[in-house]
Amino acid sequence: MLPRQGIRLGLTAADKWDAIRQCGALLTELGAVDPGYPETMIEREQSVSTYLGEGVAIPHGTDASRALVRRTTLGVLQFPRGVDWNGNPVRICVAIAAKGDEHMTVLSALAQVLSDSRQAERLRTATTVEAVHELLASVQKGINT
Repeated sequence: MLPRQGIRLGLTAADKWDAIRQCGALLTELGAVDPGYPETMIEREQSVSTYLGEGVAIPHGTDASRALVRRTTLGVLQFPRGVDWNGNPVRICVAIAAKGDEHMTVLSALAQVLSDSRQAERLRTATTVEAVHELLASVQKGINT
């Protein structure tokens, strides 16, 4: 669900809209979604913020966009200098493409990881793809069960 090639570190974004577009482009590149999905990620953000807390946002599409999801996949984009998200600095975007109600499982597992501020800090400051992959292993387990 979180392929190593879906983890991108050391990125920059002009603003949250640019970050969301990068998230959509990554999910498209991974073959997880049809081309129309990234635009629905913008629509979702326009209706409700995807900021989760602890410097993490979870851009994902609208409920109607699930038909554009080929397979449940996560992408992780790290923005070390931060991106302003309605006054909150976001350093990690977890891009979500989920079929059915799998996004609720993803959110629950992410909340578990982020509830430990030390783990959240490790995620924000990770310097290797392997470190991010290991930190988010519990999210993948939650999806695969």
